[in-house]
Amino acid sequence: MYLVVAYDITDDKRRNRIAKVLEDYGDRVQYSVFECNIARKHFLRLRDRLEKIMNPDEDSIIFYHLCRSCEIEIERMGVEKGRLSEEDYIV
Repeated sequence: MYLVVAYDITDDKRRNRIAKVLEDYGDRVQYSVFECNIARKHFLRLRDRLEKIMNPDEDSIIFYHLCRSCEIEIERMGVEKGRLSEEDYIV
């Protein structure tokens, strides 16, 4: 499963904890955006871990699930901060 995770976390400590968890599952491609190529069971674990850290009254996390054909159509411009291949992550 290929997904993009974007977040807006108001508290610095929570934001750093969220980023640290996401680093276990994918690559940071922007300051608050990660790309992950993981199995569904790992996605469910990721979502649970993030939910325990975030404050739903102040924070926002969005998961964009991309199909295989959508993944192929991704266009990048400028400095490339991270890029995944299927064999990059086995969690």
